[in-house]
Amino acid sequence: MIALVFKLVDRVSWQAAAAAGVFTGSAVDLRDGFIHFSTASQVGETAARHFAGQRDLLVVAVDATALGDALRWERSRGGALFPHLYGPLPLGAVRGVSEVGLDDAGRHVFPALD
Repeated sequence: MIALVFKLVDRVSWQAAAAAGVFTGSAVDLRDGFIHFSTASQVGETAARHFAGQRDLLVVAVDATALGDALRWERSRGGALFPHLYGPLPLGAVRGVSEVGLDDAGRHVFPALD
């Protein structure tokens, strides 16, 4: 079974990554020195905290094993372990890209994350 981690990214940034063949991170990722990921159970809170009300958001499912030692699990929000990628995201590790909707209250609606 593939262990998945998830990246929230705006559509324009992901289209640029697809054209370039690699995702090097968002402005926040570049500032922090690593690409932020979430687990399936963390992605909803991540969206609410950092992408509230944002449209054209995508959730990218990534094979954690394919990232090797560049993926590190580090304490973050509330002491929880979050996956952080130290280096670019090779698009070959991507297992799926899905749209994230918004409900009438402006909350993100996610597809099944598995």
